[in-house]
Amino acid sequence: MNFSFSDDQLLLRDSARQLLADQCPPALLRAHTEDIAASRPLWEHLSDFVPLGIGPVVDLCVFMEELGRVAAPVPFLATACLYAPLLDVIGETDLDAVLDGHATGTVALAGADGAWHPNAETTKTFVPDAATVDLVAAVGADGAVTLLASPPCRRIDTIDTTRCLYDVETAVHGTAAGSISRADLDEVLARATVALAAEMVGTAQRLFAMSLEYAKQRFQFDVPIGSFQAIQHKLADMSLDVERAWSAVYYAAMAIDANDDDRHRAVHVAKAAAGEAARRNAKDGIQIHGGIGFTMEHDLHLFIRRAFGAEALLGTTGWHHDRLADLLI
Repeated sequence: MNFSFSDDQLLLRDSARQLLADQCPPALLRAHTEDIAASRPLWEHLSDFVPLGIGPVVDLCVFMEELGRVAAPVPFLATACLYAPLLDVIGETDLDAVLDGHATGTVALAGADGAWHPNAETTKTFVPDAATVDLVAAVGADGAVTLLASPPCRRIDTIDTTRCLYDVETAVHGTAAGSISRADLDEVLARATVALAAEMVGTAQRLFAMSLEYAKQRFQFDVPIGSFQAIQHKLADMSLDVERAWSAVYYAAMAIDANDDDRHRAVHVAKAAAGEAARRNAKDGIQIHGGIGFTMEHDLHLFIRRAFGAEALLGTTGWHHDRLADLLI
């Protein structure tokens, strides 16, 4: 079988990479930290890609990888990877406005324990971009979906300033939008989890590229630090983790697209592998950069924050290892 990207997928990747290089520099991430409205012009460009959220997962991962490479501070995960697929499953007519880029949304599901499964709690946690999207789809214990406009929410202080998470109070008036079965909800979450893993791979790639470039330019004892064996070993391990995660992510994406029986295991492997790659590249990236890597003035910390924040969302690496063990034992 040929596992290479198709011409259309290569075009999607290259177009997204060029667009994001022009429209999402590190300066935008810093501006977003001070004012979340700073990313609205970027979203006007990226909203055209929302239909990827209900298409083939491989195509979605190609795009998400590029978003992760620049740590784009936009509600794409919330709108395209969670909200749109949920509306698609329940047959909600508002989906057309979302796919046209005229509306945004997110999903409120996790309870106080942070686990993304149906529950009867009225306060949902870790809801991405709840304060800036048009509608919040709250999922109840019985799978009932209610669309809420501007529900009460409180921002959660997290390490990642490029993706805002909120506690949302769902015991307010809303519009009943139908219900979703546990199996369908699991499929929506599986797609979103693999998409997030692809984004994490992109972030890990950016951390590796920055560390490699710094190792070439930073001199000690009249030689670049990249010539030191200890640095070379770290860079080699960082690269290997990224390659393993990349393979795991796209295998999971293909398994979902093919409705393969192995897709449930593959999703956990993908998120866990991406989490390991993101953490290693963040930690070793700091060590390779030395003191400058700890400063707010250097761009490295922007991507380190995204790496650690994404690793904790939709299940940590340890959580996915446990679920994988449940399937295998």
